[in-house]
Amino acid sequence: MLTVEIRRPKPEDREKLNDFFRTVITDTFIQEGIGDQLDDLNEEIKGKRRYLESDYLSNGENRYFLIAFQGDKIIGSIEYGPANEIIKEWTNISNDRFLEVGTVFVHPDYQRNGVGNLLLKAMYDTLHQRGIEEFWLDSGYKRAQSIWKKKFGEPEVLLKDYWGEYFDHMIWRVRVSEVNPTDSGGNR
Repeated sequence: MLTVEIRRPKPEDREKLNDFFRTVITDTFIQEGIGDQLDDLNEEIKGKRRYLESDYLSNGENRYFLIAFQGDKIIGSIEYGPANEIIKEWTNISNDRFLEVGTVFVHPDYQRNGVGNLLLKAMYDTLHQRGIEEFWLDSGYKRAQSIWKKKFGEPEVLLKDYWGEYFDHMIWRVRVSEVNPTDSGGNR
């Protein structure tokens, strides 16, 4: 069993987090068979860095990250913030209060060890304490989609071939009171 510490990021974690994002996103692209799409890969990394900066600049008000450590190594991340444009467009969300949980990443060397479940549990606790009853979660990655389906069931929205043939995008609506973070799956 891993000994994992979950906490808010500190300014001194910035460089390690940015390296972590590059490692996990690069691995994800390779595992998805799209590792040659360097522009998309780099844009995904930049997006996560922007989210992190939004957290730092707003002290967790605009984006709120939690990170998982084993010792001094970052092994996981999760965040919540305003729903992204895909979620807004395809779910007809018109209210800025609708949130998404995202950046649910586990370092490739630590996947399938419960780190994702620990991060989700910590995020559920945070959302519950803040009076947030539901969130949206979306993914265009096949591996992540299979995990989210096990955890949350079929998506509320299925965007067939959204990213190209056989590359769907899925969107889930999750009610915090109805989730069990220890269900099977959920490490990515």
